[in-house]
Amino acid sequence: MSLPEPWLRGSLEGVDAMIAPALFSFQQAREDLAQWTEGLSAEQIWARPHGLAPLGFQLKHIAGSVERLTTYLEGRQLDAAQIAALKEEMTDGAGRDELLAGIERAFARSERVFRALRGEDLKQPRAIGRKQLPTTVIGLLVHIAEHTQRHVGQAIVTAKVARDLGS
Repeated sequence: MSLPEPWLRGSLEGVDAMIAPALFSFQQAREDLAQWTEGLSAEQIWARPHGLAPLGFQLKHIAGSVERLTTYLEGRQLDAAQIAALKEEMTDGAGRDELLAGIERAFARSERVFRALRGEDLKQPRAIGRKQLPTTVIGLLVHIAEHTQRHVGQAIVTAKVARDLGS
């Protein structure tokens, strides 16, 4: 028997209902990525079928973007190591297990930050990047969830094409 999607499995104990959707997004991403990357070789993960960005890039970018956006959520700015990691997202070599482990580490760290939030925190201002573009805690939570899902979708498509082409 397959489980319903995470958002249909009930509320999360101790988590504000406005924060839970971001956590559901991460669980959906975990499950989808595990399913659609199963059995892919390193060559398929780093292939560029039809000029698409490699699946490996998508997986690195999911982990990296979640980590960077969570830094902003905490009210901090990116450090030199985070900026350097961003520049390395297209660098190949990592296999499926290593890439999925990186996503898991990023999700676990972010989930701890999300779970510490309360409803009254959602309107707090946050500043993004060198230009200090304005947003709020809830704006960041929504963006982290939707950005993650956008790249999960791209990863699924790339995985399907790479598998079909036998890259």
